[in-house]
Amino acid sequence: MPVIYLDNNATTRVAPEVVDAMIPFLKDYYGNPSSMHTFGGMVGRHIDAAREKIAALINASPDEIIFTSCGTESDSTAVRAAIESSPQKKHIMTSRVEHPAIKNLFEHLAKTGYRVTWVPVDREGRLDVEYLKNHLTDDTALVSLMWANNETGVIFPIEAISSVLKDRGIVFHTDAVQAAGKVPVDVKEAGVDLLSLSGHKIHAPKGIAALYVRKGTKFSPFMIGGHQERGRRGGTENVASIVGLGVASEMAMHHLSDINGRVRAMRDKLEDGILKNIPNSMRNGCKEPRLPNTSSVSFEFVEGESILLMMDEFGICASSGSACTSGSLEPSHVLRAMGVPFTAAHGSIRFSLSAYNIESDVDMVVEKLPPIIKRLRELSPFWKNAACKIQ
Repeated sequence: MPVIYLDNNATTRVAPEVVDAMIPFLKDYYGNPSSMHTFGGMVGRHIDAAREKIAALINASPDEIIFTSCGTESDSTAVRAAIESSPQKKHIMTSRVEHPAIKNLFEHLAKTGYRVTWVPVDREGRLDVEYLKNHLTDDTALVSLMWANNETGVIFPIEAISSVLKDRGIVFHTDAVQAAGKVPVDVKEAGVDLLSLSGHKIHAPKGIAALYVRKGTKFSPFMIGGHQERGRRGGTENVASIVGLGVASEMAMHHLSDINGRVRAMRDKLEDGILKNIPNSMRNGCKEPRLPNTSSVSFEFVEGESILLMMDEFGICASSGSACTSGSLEPSHVLRAMGVPFTAAHGSIRFSLSAYNIESDVDMVVEKLPPIIKRLRELSPFWKNAACKIQ
């Protein structure tokens, strides 16, 4: 059975070009880039080339890029670097719809003496910018906000928020793990101090990521060890994966027009087909601004896990909210923060496309999903009760 993979916000297929670029560094070019000999130095030059490609993706300087192991490490490094650089300040801010990499870290910091302000979103998932402005204080050390939401795809006004924070000298971090490679990301225009991105969201392997640190930003290393990454992240470099991330970043730049054209059109066709053919279904999040590949749809009176299992019988892969929260019986914290009704939040499915998807993938979902929802509702006592009330 062919796989119809629509779960690219969870992880992506490693591009064949990326695999080809990595193989020599797993087989032949195994030298340590920190070594003094020519063999090791050659490997180090490939790291430098990859750093340039990753910097180009977000319009940064190569020396502003630090390699990490994952988006979570990049997030933790950024947050801890910011608060350790201003130890006298004990107020930090983030949104109610952040990825667990930030949400759980801020909850932990709240237990250690930090005062956290959780900025709300509206029913469409849009950030309440006025609330953020009104809760800034002289004690605010850091604001951390995602560039785009991993479940709904809703994009936050990063540049507008940055200008407010810059006037007050507050460090601004953005988790751009879902945004990089899908929409243009320019750190100079955005004005952010710190930015996280992750390889396995843009067709590089898992286990490699990057953190942008704007020149002049105070920085305390999270991983303390050797001299690697100019002393900002100790540990022998994951050379093959770094090379792979460089190639994936270069490819992402070339694919931006395809993602924002062809892929966006497929996303809209999928979403429109679902909403037209399935009653009591709703899109979660505003139509725009939104990631061009992401659609979160809720189906009232059914369970998202049951929908996934039945779609899986046809080889259709999607997600029930965030991959990092799957397995929980609780509705997504993102949908709860948006005020999505409980009867719909439990039946939430996220579809996330990539450049590897084709039109027939969308056609298959639009064909198979309506009878799946119909069958599940026929088995649901909640749907029967709702139907009686409607009649």
